[in-house]
Amino acid sequence: MLAALEKSLSDIFVKQAPELPRSGKKALVEYLPWANLILGLLALLALYGLWHWAHLGNGLINYADSLSSAYGVPAATAHRLTFGIWLGVLVLILEAGLYLMAFPATRDRKKSGWNLMFYALLVNIVYGLIMSLTSYGGFGSLVGALIGSTIGLYLLFQIRPSYSK
Repeated sequence: MLAALEKSLSDIFVKQAPELPRSGKKALVEYLPWANLILGLLALLALYGLWHWAHLGNGLINYADSLSSAYGVPAATAHRLTFGIWLGVLVLILEAGLYLMAFPATRDRKKSGWNLMFYALLVNIVYGLIMSLTSYGGFGSLVGALIGSTIGLYLLFQIRPSYSK
Protein backbone atom coordinates (compact mmCIF):
# COMPACT_ATOMS: atom_id res chain seq x y z
CA MET A 1 0.00 0.00 0.00
CA LEU A 2 2.83 2.42 0.84
CA ALA A 3 4.60 1.51 -2.42
CA ALA A 4 1.46 2.45 -4.37
CA LEU A 5 1.18 5.71 -2.42
CA GLU A 6 4.84 6.45 -3.08
CA LYS A 7 4.37 5.83 -6.80
CA SER A 8 1.30 8.05 -7.06
CA LEU A 9 2.97 10.84 -5.09
CA SER A 10 6.05 10.49 -7.28
CA ASP A 11 3.86 11.06 -10.33
CA ILE A 12 2.57 14.27 -8.74
CA PHE A 13 5.76 15.69 -7.22
CA VAL A 14 8.26 14.59 -9.88
CA LYS A 15 6.47 14.29 -13.19
CA GLN A 16 3.86 17.04 -12.82
CA ALA A 17 5.65 19.52 -10.54
CA PRO A 18 8.47 21.80 -11.68
CA GLU A 19 11.91 20.32 -11.17
CA LEU A 20 14.14 21.65 -8.42
CA PRO A 21 17.45 23.02 -9.77
CA ARG A 22 20.36 20.56 -9.67
CA SER A 23 22.32 22.74 -7.23
CA GLY A 24 19.30 22.86 -4.91
CA LYS A 25 18.98 19.08 -5.00
CA LYS A 26 22.67 18.65 -4.29
CA ALA A 27 22.57 21.02 -1.32
CA LEU A 28 19.43 19.37 0.03
CA VAL A 29 20.96 15.90 -0.17
CA GLU A 30 24.15 17.14 1.48
CA TYR A 31 22.48 18.85 4.45
CA LEU A 32 19.48 16.57 4.87
CA PRO A 33 21.12 14.17 7.35
CA TRP A 34 21.95 17.06 9.65
CA ALA A 35 18.44 18.46 9.26
CA ASN A 36 17.13 15.05 10.35
CA LEU A 37 19.34 15.11 13.42
CA ILE A 38 18.23 18.63 14.31
CA LEU A 39 14.54 17.84 13.69
CA GLY A 40 14.80 14.73 15.87
CA LEU A 41 16.38 16.70 18.72
CA LEU A 42 13.83 19.51 18.35
CA ALA A 43 11.01 16.95 18.48
CA LEU A 44 12.46 15.60 21.74
CA LEU A 45 12.70 19.15 23.10
CA ALA A 46 9.08 19.82 22.06
CA LEU A 47 8.09 16.54 23.72
CA TYR A 48 9.68 17.64 26.97
CA GLY A 49 8.02 21.06 26.72
CA LEU A 50 4.59 19.57 26.05
CA TRP A 51 4.91 17.10 28.91
CA HIS A 52 6.19 19.78 31.30
CA TRP A 53 3.46 22.25 30.30
CA ALA A 54 0.70 19.68 30.81
CA HIS A 55 1.99 18.68 34.25
CA LEU A 56 2.48 22.30 35.28
CA GLY A 57 -1.11 23.00 34.24
CA ASN A 58 -2.33 20.02 36.27
CA GLY A 59 -0.38 21.23 39.30
CA LEU A 60 -1.95 24.67 39.10
CA ILE A 61 -5.41 23.20 38.65
CA ASN A 62 -4.90 20.91 41.65
CA TYR A 63 -3.73 23.90 43.74
CA ALA A 64 -6.78 25.93 42.72
CA ASP A 65 -9.03 22.95 43.54
CA SER A 66 -7.49 22.62 47.00
CA LEU A 67 -8.00 26.34 47.66
CA SER A 68 -11.59 26.06 46.47
CA SER A 69 -12.35 23.13 48.75
CA ALA A 70 -10.68 24.88 51.71
CA TYR A 71 -13.11 27.77 51.34
CA GLY A 72 -16.12 25.57 50.63
CA VAL A 73 -16.39 26.44 46.96
CA PRO A 74 -17.03 23.57 44.52
CA ALA A 75 -13.88 22.61 42.69
CA ALA A 76 -13.74 23.08 38.93
CA THR A 77 -11.84 19.94 38.06
CA ALA A 78 -10.06 19.92 34.73
CA HIS A 79 -6.99 18.09 33.58
CA ARG A 80 -4.44 19.08 30.98
CA LEU A 81 -3.52 15.48 30.11
CA THR A 82 -6.27 15.15 27.52
CA PHE A 83 -6.51 13.11 24.33
CA GLY A 84 -4.82 15.90 22.38
CA ILE A 85 -1.86 15.98 24.75
CA TRP A 86 -1.42 12.21 24.72
CA LEU A 87 -1.70 12.16 20.94
CA GLY A 88 0.87 14.95 20.68
CA VAL A 89 3.24 13.04 22.97
CA LEU A 90 2.85 9.88 20.90
CA VAL A 91 3.40 11.69 17.60
CA LEU A 92 6.44 13.56 18.90
CA ILE A 93 8.00 10.31 20.13
CA LEU A 94 7.30 8.68 16.77
CA GLU A 95 8.59 11.60 14.70
CA ALA A 96 11.70 12.05 16.86
CA GLY A 97 12.48 8.36 16.46
CA LEU A 98 11.96 8.45 12.71
CA TYR A 99 14.14 11.53 12.21
CA LEU A 100 16.91 10.25 14.47
CA MET A 101 16.89 6.83 12.79
CA ALA A 102 16.97 8.53 9.38
CA PHE A 103 20.18 10.41 10.21
CA PRO A 104 22.72 7.63 9.53
CA ALA A 105 20.81 6.21 6.57
CA THR A 106 20.43 9.58 4.82
CA ARG A 107 24.08 10.34 5.52
CA ASP A 108 24.93 7.09 3.69
CA ARG A 109 22.32 7.91 1.00
CA LYS A 110 20.30 4.77 1.59
CA LYS A 111 16.69 4.39 0.48
CA SER A 112 15.79 3.29 4.02
CA GLY A 113 16.63 6.81 5.26
CA TRP A 114 14.45 8.34 2.57
CA ASN A 115 11.66 5.94 3.57
CA LEU A 116 11.89 7.00 7.23
CA MET A 117 11.51 10.64 6.24
CA PHE A 118 8.56 9.74 4.04
CA TYR A 119 6.93 7.97 6.99
CA ALA A 120 7.56 10.99 9.22
CA LEU A 121 5.74 13.21 6.73
CA LEU A 122 2.83 10.77 6.57
CA VAL A 123 2.63 10.75 10.38
CA ASN A 124 2.55 14.55 10.31
CA ILE A 125 -0.34 14.56 7.84
CA VAL A 126 -2.38 12.09 9.91
CA TYR A 127 -1.63 14.08 13.06
CA GLY A 128 -2.82 17.28 11.38
CA LEU A 129 -6.05 15.58 10.30
CA ILE A 130 -6.74 14.23 13.79
CA MET A 131 -5.84 17.49 15.54
CA SER A 132 -8.17 19.42 13.25
CA LEU A 133 -11.02 17.55 14.92
CA THR A 134 -9.97 18.48 18.48
CA SER A 135 -10.26 21.67 20.48
CA TYR A 136 -6.47 22.14 20.21
CA GLY A 137 -6.43 22.20 16.43
CA GLY A 138 -9.09 23.33 14.04
CA PHE A 139 -9.11 24.17 10.39
CA GLY A 140 -6.01 26.36 10.64
CA SER A 141 -3.85 23.56 12.01
CA LEU A 142 -5.09 21.26 9.25
CA VAL A 143 -4.19 23.81 6.57
CA GLY A 144 -0.78 24.36 8.16
CA ALA A 145 -0.06 20.62 8.34
CA LEU A 146 -1.14 20.11 4.73
CA ILE A 147 0.94 23.02 3.42
CA GLY A 148 4.02 21.99 5.39
CA SER A 149 3.67 18.35 4.39
CA THR A 150 3.12 19.23 0.73
CA ILE A 151 6.33 21.27 0.68
CA GLY A 152 8.15 18.47 2.47
CA LEU A 153 6.86 15.84 0.05
CA TYR A 154 7.83 17.97 -2.94
CA LEU A 155 11.40 18.36 -1.67
CA LEU A 156 11.63 14.72 -0.63
CA PHE A 157 10.45 13.38 -3.98
CA GLN A 158 12.73 15.76 -5.88
CA ILE A 159 15.78 14.17 -4.24
CA ARG A 160 14.52 10.57 -4.32
CA PRO A 161 16.90 9.46 -7.12
CA SER A 162 19.89 10.33 -4.87
CA TYR A 163 19.03 7.50 -2.49
CA SER A 164 19.90 3.98 -3.61
CA LYS A 165 18.17 0.81 -2.48
